[in-house]
Amino acid sequence: MAAKPSLLRTIVYSFQGFEQVQVRSGTLTLVVMLLALTWLNTPWGATYVHTWNTPLTIALGGLAISKPLFFWINQVLMAVFFFVLGLELKRMFRVGELATFRDAAFPVAAALGGMVVPAGLYLYLNPGDTQLGWIIPMATDVAAILALVTLAGNLSLSLRVFLSSVAILQTIVALLLSIVLVSVIGNLLMLSVATGIFGFLIVLRALRSRSMWFYLLLGLVMLGAFLLAGINGTIAGVLFAMVIPVHSRVPEAEFIATADTVMGQLHALHMVKKPEPGEEMEEDYQAAVHTLQANCNKALSPLRKLQHRLLPWAGYLALPLFALAQAPFAYNNFEWRDLLGTQSIGIFLALVVGKPIGMLLFSWLSTLVRFAPKPLNLSWTQITGAALLTGMGFMMSLFVGQMLVVDEGQWVLVKISIYLASAVAGLTGVLLLSLTGKTKEHLNNNG
Repeated sequence: MAAKPSLLRTIVYSFQGFEQVQVRSGTLTLVVMLLALTWLNTPWGATYVHTWNTPLTIALGGLAISKPLFFWINQVLMAVFFFVLGLELKRMFRVGELATFRDAAFPVAAALGGMVVPAGLYLYLNPGDTQLGWIIPMATDVAAILALVTLAGNLSLSLRVFLSSVAILQTIVALLLSIVLVSVIGNLLMLSVATGIFGFLIVLRALRSRSMWFYLLLGLVMLGAFLLAGINGTIAGVLFAMVIPVHSRVPEAEFIATADTVMGQLHALHMVKKPEPGEEMEEDYQAAVHTLQANCNKALSPLRKLQHRLLPWAGYLALPLFALAQAPFAYNNFEWRDLLGTQSIGIFLALVVGKPIGMLLFSWLSTLVRFAPKPLNLSWTQITGAALLTGMGFMMSLFVGQMLVVDEGQWVLVKISIYLASAVAGLTGVLLLSLTGKTKEHLNNNG
């Protein structure tokens, strides 16, 4: 019996790689959050506070930024995380699963409903809101959702792509709204530098430049300029993702032809030398592999290169560190009856009730007016389960909320409301999808 080849023999598409990292990242983030909660509420809790308030200074010539450690996590590492989210969203809508209007319209309508209705519900319960708390339930945690989806079984690719696109759209819109409405410009010159670099990146994109390292250098300078201007650095990650080229400079036919040529040459050498069992043409073999690697690197688009290299850093470092630094709360810092306040109830109901109602309402209306046809391989029951899952604001609602809520007592209550809502939304969504998703997938596979 021939040995099974150890190399991966099937094409791994970009969404599959993104999904795999997000699933592990969501699981790791949950574990880290529980560890952080334990750390803060032990006799050594003071060390937790001291750790994240330790100043870290970065200086270049006469420019210097000295901020606590949690600042660098929130505004630099999380900028990488949002950059990766932006890349995935751009890939989906430009060349991926949602590249046509017909495919993109339905998740866009659902995402819009999942933002408008929960924001409206929150404002209805908090008419005098002055802290822009209505933005908090607009966000959705894609890593937590995809991690939970694995518990529901082997769900269809269409459903997973639908969930991912909706979650990323909602999170990026919530982030941008928060930054635009809350930011106070501290340095107009640095803001001008940041916007100027962004404009230059747009020109580079129009000129079809494909120098990944040049893009990265400009992106880092733009991030530093935004930070010096007093604006949250995560906006640099989102804007930077918008200008990264999504297409390869090497035509598909040329790549296939060169790969076939290299493999043909290696096969011809093998036939000429005819090595005995156990012998290897190591030099020829490694030379062919190296040539294929160089050709692959040249053929990959800048977007795919950056996403591939930064995705693990965003998923396994940035998000867990944010959870470690910002997720916990002191158990003795609040009273349970305080959770009955309108702000806490507003966030909970907006996530658990407002999001699914908004998504289902806008999705149904979009099909009713024939703006966006429902994907044929998704049932309304599955879409309902997915809509319930998007109530998992989790770390993304937390990230948005820490920019909006300034009162420490209120912030603890907001955190708990987000966690409770995420738990309820996640459990109900997974339960419904586990009862309906597998059956639908079975029908699709055998239809």
